[in-house]
Amino acid sequence: MSREVLSKSRWPVFARRRATTLVLLVYAVVLSLYAALAVAHPAAFTIDQVMQAPFPSSLVAAPRGKAVAWVFDVRGSRNVWVADEAHGMKARAITSFSRDDGFNIGELAWSPDSELIAFTRGQSLEDERGANVASSPVGPAPREVWVVSTAGGDAHKVGAGHSPAFSPDASRLVFIDKDRIWTVAPGNSSEPQPLVVDNGQIASVTFSPDGRRLAFVSARARHALVGVYEFATQRTAWMGPSLDHDSSPVFSPTGSQVAFIRVPAHSGPEFVSRRSGEPWSIWVADAASGQAQRVWRADAGPGSIFHPTLSDNNLLWMQGGTLVFPWEKTGWLQLYALPSAGGTAAPLTSGSFEVANLAISPDRAHIVYSSNQGDEDRVHVWKIDEARKPPVRLGGDERALEDAPQIAADGTVFVLRGGATQPLQPAMSAGGRWQTLAAETLPPSFPHSQLVTPETVTFQARDGQIAHGQLFLPRDGRASARHPAVLFFHGGPRRQMLLGFHPMDAYSWMYALNEYFAAEGYVVLSVNYRGGIGYGLDYREARDFGPDGASELNDLLGAITYLQARRDVDRERLGIWGGSYGGLMTALGLARASDALAAGVDYAGLYNWATFFSSVGLTLPDAAATQRAAQSSPIATIDQWRSPVLVVQADDDRDVPSQQSSELIEALRSHRIPHDELILPNEIHDLARYASWMEFFQTADRYFDEHLARRVTAKPQ
Repeated sequence: MSREVLSKSRWPVFARRRATTLVLLVYAVVLSLYAALAVAHPAAFTIDQVMQAPFPSSLVAAPRGKAVAWVFDVRGSRNVWVADEAHGMKARAITSFSRDDGFNIGELAWSPDSELIAFTRGQSLEDERGANVASSPVGPAPREVWVVSTAGGDAHKVGAGHSPAFSPDASRLVFIDKDRIWTVAPGNSSEPQPLVVDNGQIASVTFSPDGRRLAFVSARARHALVGVYEFATQRTAWMGPSLDHDSSPVFSPTGSQVAFIRVPAHSGPEFVSRRSGEPWSIWVADAASGQAQRVWRADAGPGSIFHPTLSDNNLLWMQGGTLVFPWEKTGWLQLYALPSAGGTAAPLTSGSFEVANLAISPDRAHIVYSSNQGDEDRVHVWKIDEARKPPVRLGGDERALEDAPQIAADGTVFVLRGGATQPLQPAMSAGGRWQTLAAETLPPSFPHSQLVTPETVTFQARDGQIAHGQLFLPRDGRASARHPAVLFFHGGPRRQMLLGFHPMDAYSWMYALNEYFAAEGYVVLSVNYRGGIGYGLDYREARDFGPDGASELNDLLGAITYLQARRDVDRERLGIWGGSYGGLMTALGLARASDALAAGVDYAGLYNWATFFSSVGLTLPDAAATQRAAQSSPIATIDQWRSPVLVVQADDDRDVPSQQSSELIEALRSHRIPHDELILPNEIHDLARYASWMEFFQTADRYFDEHLARRVTAKPQ
């Protein structure tokens, strides 16, 4: 056999060997790339399991004895619960509603003898119009006032309305329905009777200590008045009426005077920065005549624009005659004290932190408040008294958070308390510690041990400002592996996500979903972007914010850069999600940084500032502002949007009308952008049914699983 023939006959063998070697080499390279990529996996628990804990809200201490009431939401079924000394502080339900029917409960009010509790029940607690979340064939249901005995028995409906309040002698229950204050005897079946018929929307009803008078706020089209109704004369006196916005009426301990807050009228657009303006003031009026005088006026500059705490009451009148209120004089929301006769406001708290909620004791001698003092992304509870001693921190566990403080007649302080892996529960002060009141209600299957503790992070925004966030890292993540990652943006925008389950129900659920994503193997960055609370006036009142320039986009872009630079993140598998203003941030990110974001989930977001303002009856000052609003919207760069998105919308949303999602979907279709839709018929902005939250979250999870978790990237990073 010749060499030529020999060489030709052996060549196919050599070629096959070399080809096999090449295939094995490529396979090894691919395996090494896969090894470097962390693939999302099923979590050790379900979304339902991490959301199943009863959510507490509307915590309120009794005016007599040692007792507290609250609302528990168990998978959409809401009921009033009580713990009192007569029952050994053992928590118990005193109502028996049992369905996930969209009916919320709030605005709890104790009778003076602590024997009755009145409450508001409705499918929307924040709107005069009825809602039909459960799609009942009988149509929308209005808000209703109910009363139940703390000793047990069936709750009974009093009438359509909200905001119930008992008279000091417990003989009368009043409540509001649109432009009317109604009155009824709480212990029998008599029909409510109109007490006051007004020309405005009524709010903030409060009795004088002696029960002779009733103060309220009447909101008109462009101003708000404080009125005082006197039962003996059946007449209403207006407290120093003006065309400004008066609010927060509070009676003096004797009931002869009323103090209130006056905010100058302002016609500018909402959602834009206002660091200073015409100063707000505090007035004191004679309750009988309405003659009023200004006793204090905020200084010009920082703090001249009134910013309230998260509490309903932002003006307190102490027993000794001192008025206590929040003020941002230093650029941080602090508490100040002022003699009711007028004078200089003295700080009760000070530092680079913000007061969140506050309450006064029944004897008006003590105040409890929550703040993020010394713990930027958690809140804790403090107590001060009229003697102006330094505030005292209650409890001492730095890993927990406490909020919504209340103080009982015997001095016991009640809070909602939780943490990163512990859902909120009612708790009371006992021997310098917090004692949980309803620990037995937490299901055994709640996944404490599978949850992670997020960490506070800061990063540089695109414009150089420092932005804030909280980082969730997968528990079983390998340091060398690259994980898919998700950016989360809260709504508001005046909100702050915390290092734990949140005191607001929607954000507690969203925190739970972020925990679930981390359990699936995602790195999650929850961004507390500019415009939010907790980090001072300048951070909240960011320049060029919202429809005035969308400066918050800088935080979003900085968050993307932060995640891309992490060695544990696969930069090709970044997602983004959020609701309401967070939905706007999601759409803004996908429209301005689509090359960096693989997919998004947008719930109830804004798409076009200009059409949003017109749809809710607000106007922009001129054509330039309208143009600036449009350029600050996702619509301005829809041609740059490439990433797939899941659009989720409640079709009876009264906060962000569904028109915004309709506009977005129309634009996505015209630009051939891949998208999916989840529409929740008859649901409202805050999603009243647990089933709606589950459908939203499970659909979002599947969407990210398809577009992030299963997405294979082999590009060197």
